[in-house]
Amino acid sequence: MTGFNFGGLQDDKARLESSKTVIVPVPYDGTTSFRSGTREGPLAIISASRFLELYDEETDQDVSETGIATLGELEPLASSPEAMIEAVHKACLPLLQQGKTVVVLGGEHSVSLGAIKAVADYKPSFSILQFDAHADLRNSYQNTPFSHACVMRRAMGYNPIEQVGIRSLSREEAVFIKGSGLKPFYAPSVLADREAVLQELLTRLLPEVYITIDLDVLDPSIMPAVGTPEPGGLGWYDLLFLLRHIAREKHVLAFDVVELSPQPGNVAPDFLAAKLIYKLLNYIGH
Repeated sequence: MTGFNFGGLQDDKARLESSKTVIVPVPYDGTTSFRSGTREGPLAIISASRFLELYDEETDQDVSETGIATLGELEPLASSPEAMIEAVHKACLPLLQQGKTVVVLGGEHSVSLGAIKAVADYKPSFSILQFDAHADLRNSYQNTPFSHACVMRRAMGYNPIEQVGIRSLSREEAVFIKGSGLKPFYAPSVLADREAVLQELLTRLLPEVYITIDLDVLDPSIMPAVGTPEPGGLGWYDLLFLLRHIAREKHVLAFDVVELSPQPGNVAPDFLAAKLIYKLLNYIGH
C-alpha cells in the first residue's frame, strides 16, 4: 500500500466508486535489463504528487475535482511477467467497464501489456500510441517474449501501434520495422518539426487511443532516472504539445507511465513524472 492518494487528495475526492480516474500502481521490474529499481517508481510518483498544485493554469481547471482514486500496489511479487500481466488485466478491465480513466504506474514497460489487454477486451478498435526511446519490438529477450524489450511486439497482437521518440533499436528490430510497414516517428524528426509529426500522427490514429509513456522518451538531461537512458530525447514541452493535441482530438481510454527508476538524492524526476500524469489528466478532462 502507498498509504496516501495521488495528488494528496482527501478521501472524499479519492473514493473509488465516485472517482472518474483510477491510479493503478504496479511495482514490477522482473525483466529489467540494465538498472533495476523501477519497482520503486509508483511509490515515488505518488509521493511526489502530494506536492502538486492541483489547479492547472494551461487548461484553467482542476481535474482532481472529478475524483482520482488510488489503488493499493498491485502484485509487487508476481511470480512471472505473464502472472503480472494477467494481474494488471484483471484489475483494469472492471474499471474500464465502469467508465473510469485508468492510469497504470510502472514499474517496467512490460506492465503495459496487462492494461492494453484490458482495453482490447473493453473496446476492440483503438490505436496504441507509444512514446519511447526504444522500439521494444524484439520477439524475445533474455529468454522471455514478455520482456520490457518485447512489449510493443506483443501489443501489436491486439491493435495497431504508433511509435514516437524512438532513437535506439537493434538490427532485429530494424529489419522487423521495414517488413511490418511500421513508420516510427524518430526523435530527430519530432525535434525538427513537432507540428508536422502531430498532423501525420492524427491522421494515423484511430478515434480511440491507449497511450503508453516510457519516461526515457524524454532527454536524460531532464529525466535521468530511467532504466536505460538514451541521449537526444524529447523536451518537456515537445511531449506536452503532442499529448495536449492528441487528447483534444482523440478519446484517450487509458494510459500508463513507466520506467521511472528513482535516484536517491534526486527527486526532480519523480516530480516530473507526477506532473506529467496530472497534465495529461487535465488534457483528457478539458
